[in-house]
Amino acid sequence: MASIARCLRSARPSGLSALVKSSVSRGVVSRPFSVTATNELRKYTKEHEWIDLSADKKTGVIGISEYAAKALGDVVFVELPTEGKKVQAGDAIGAVESVKSAADINAPIACKITHINLALEDKPGTINQVPEDDSHGGGWIAKVSVDEQGIKDLDNLMDSEAYDEFTATEGDH
Repeated sequence: MASIARCLRSARPSGLSALVKSSVSRGVVSRPFSVTATNELRKYTKEHEWIDLSADKKTGVIGISEYAAKALGDVVFVELPTEGKKVQAGDAIGAVESVKSAADINAPIACKITHINLALEDKPGTINQVPEDDSHGGGWIAKVSVDEQGIKDLDNLMDSEAYDEFTATEGDH
């Protein structure tokens, strides 16, 4: 199965990149809706996953970005990770299927899956509505515990500003 980033290149509507570029050039900055306070420990991958680490850096929440959710279209199925599974950064932990394509969900950092969002089995479209919401009822994928390697892996990820810049140029690649 392809990563989210590869699927987005083929599934992304052509107008999306123009809209993003137009917004950025006008100085309009869109921020994904989240019921939690902005956390400086939220990081993004180039494959469009995010991880929100707790202040003590021992636990976190993983999901796909709002950009990915919009580009994928209506999500119709989510393959959730296995609780208790230990994974390395980049390992496939699940998948999303939309009306346009299917894509793997990869672990942004080394971690252990401790909880999964079972609500996505019945309502996979929640990812489209609130993909970056890590609260009850949000579109998060998994909750994880993090070890030293996971904390080191954070250095390879982007903060929200760098991710916004990355997605603004995605159509150029």
